[in-house]
This record gives sequence, structure tokens and C-alpha cells, in this order.
Amino acid sequence: MTIQEASERYQIPMGVLREYESWGLCGAVKKVMGDWQYDDTDLERLSTIMTLHDIGFSTEEVELYMRLLLEGDSSDGQRLQMLEEKRSAALDEIHFKEHQLQRLDYLRHEIRNAQR
Repeated sequence: MTIQEASERYQIPMGVLREYESWGLCGAVKKVMGDWQYDDTDLERLSTIMTLHDIGFSTEEVELYMRLLLEGDSSDGQRLQMLEEKRSAALDEIHFKEHQLQRLDYLRHEIRNAQR
């Protein structure tokens, strides 16, 4: 599958595909007649990259995570730590937003009480 086909079929932005290629992580990707060819393993890795981007990993964090992934089971602890840190940050953000909602609800309540 070419880069264009992979981009269209899996809705992966061309920038992500080019980023992936530039990292040199494309083990089975071969350049055939000027076009990169992706196999199932590459598509699984691209799916992981998209997930990492979606959950807030920076480009540098994605690259590090993927390099660790290629190291195999020996990097499980490091990758788990990265995920735990992202999870903790997401929970902090959720709690902050919940606090904001409580404050908004309080102000709404005050206005409604004043109108009665």
C-alpha cells in the first residue's frame, strides 16, 4: 500500500506518515518505484502513533514511545511509565474542569436565586 493509499484508507494525515518514515521506524516499509509500501505491521504501528497523538503525546514523546516499542518487552516499564504520566495529567485536567464546572454552577445558582 502506498503512502497515499494508507493516508486515504485509514484517514492518517500525510504529515504523520512522513514523520513515521523520517524516524526510520519503518522496518518493513520498502520504497518501490518512488512510493513507500506499507505492510500490516506498519499499519499497526501507525495506528499506535495516531492513538498516542490523540491522547496528547508530543511528537518527541511519540517517537520515543515507538523506539521503545521496537525494543520489545524490555521497554514495557518505560512505556507504562509514559502512559501513567499521561493518565495522571489527564486526570488532573479533568479534576480542574470539574472544579470549574462547580464554580460555574454556583454562579448560575446565585443568579437564579437573585431572580426569585
